[in-house]
Amino acid sequence: MCCSYVSELAEQIKIRSPEAADEEEEDAKFVLFFPSFIWVVRDFTLELEIDRKKVTQDEYLEFALQLKKGINKKISDYNLPRQCIRNYFPSRNCFVFPSPASPENMKRLESLQEKDLVADFLEVTGRFCDHIFHKSFVKTLKGGHRVTGKLLGHLVEIYVDTISSGKVPCLDNAVVALANLENQAAVQEALKVYQSGMEKVKNKFPVNVDDISTEHQKFSSLATSEFMKRSFKDEKGEHLIKLVENIDVHYIGLLKENEMASQRKCQDLLKNLFSDMNKRLQNGEYSQSGGYDLYCRDRDAIVEKYRREPNKGVSAEAVLNEFLNERGAEANSILYTDTKLTENDRKIQEEKEKNALLEQKCKEGEEKRIESERMMRAEKERQEDQKRQMEEKFNQEMEQRQQEMDRAIESKLKEQAEMLNKGFREKADFLDEEIKNLKKEKEEKSSGGFMKEYLMPIVGAVSEILPSILQYKVMMKGLKRK
Repeated sequence: MCCSYVSELAEQIKIRSPEAADEEEEDAKFVLFFPSFIWVVRDFTLELEIDRKKVTQDEYLEFALQLKKGINKKISDYNLPRQCIRNYFPSRNCFVFPSPASPENMKRLESLQEKDLVADFLEVTGRFCDHIFHKSFVKTLKGGHRVTGKLLGHLVEIYVDTISSGKVPCLDNAVVALANLENQAAVQEALKVYQSGMEKVKNKFPVNVDDISTEHQKFSSLATSEFMKRSFKDEKGEHLIKLVENIDVHYIGLLKENEMASQRKCQDLLKNLFSDMNKRLQNGEYSQSGGYDLYCRDRDAIVEKYRREPNKGVSAEAVLNEFLNERGAEANSILYTDTKLTENDRKIQEEKEKNALLEQKCKEGEEKRIESERMMRAEKERQEDQKRQMEEKFNQEMEQRQQEMDRAIESKLKEQAEMLNKGFREKADFLDEEIKNLKKEKEEKSSGGFMKEYLMPIVGAVSEILPSILQYKVMMKGLKRK
């Protein structure tokens, strides 16, 4: 029954869509990602002999899969399932199990202890388990991506839905649909990694540019790594780009919150520092002769104290500039009511006030310039890190594909040698053509040109997104001017 299922496999499942599929190429490529074939024979009582010569269990299986020569229907029906198993499965193993217990104990098999089982049965069981756990290949999709239990569940749903609709299941289409689901989940999981990491930074607001940029770079890298672990077949980089976009949106929000937190802290600090000076102003202490010099000494001392205050964040100079500009009229009023000063003194002091405000404006500009440069450096480093991770992911997937191709070619070469040995020249020639096609495909996919075609567009697309952070800073600066 199992063999009849295998013989119908190529008719019931296609690798590519019917429009794109080439039937001969289809048959050749099933071997790329099919699992190992393990034939388990229970209650085996025969001798492992062929022509009175002792053979291994695997040799016994290969003997059972030998083809018969001839063209009549009986021979064709005999050969078909065997040919399918030989064509589709890259590796084949056989395990023959003797009866697990003596005839008298078979009636109570379920209640037997391990020590009551036949020694030969336990020996074969041990070898079988060792093979399954340590030597057999992990189930993979086309392209070498490993199948987890959750992925297998999604894959079964896709196949069942396709079959229920009356269509022929297509492996390529199923993998694309599965990859889309998995990559969407990978984006969300990676974004959570970034958001939870940056939440710790948020709790420390306000912080300086280096602190927030460093943490952004760190958790963006971790998020990308998390995405790479789970994602597969994101060949156009659509989901990676979506992740970068989501991270940038979240980062822009954090930059704004950090800036606002800095503004609030600096405004409160200046308000507290100037509270005593405001009282003096209300009491008229600066309205007396010589009051302007006293006002300037007090103001400059407070500004100096403000600058020494740590952890003011990214808006320190901008808030100070705005604050001093708001008090400019106040300073001028005191300047022109100070009877100690001559008209010439007033003009000199007025020019000094203008120069001081201009100098403060320059300090604000310098702060913004340094901030932008640091952010640019951090973004470039992030881009390089993402490029590195993409290359590692690409190389990993390429290695998996190469291993697929190597196993397929090895299987076909082995089968070809067997066909030549048994005199099936026509089948051997057909296999030779399949082997050439597989080797050609392997060479094309291992070339640098394929890497450039596959990887560079993704790098370029991600690179276009990264400047959005700096664009945001320019936009916010423009809004403040208005």
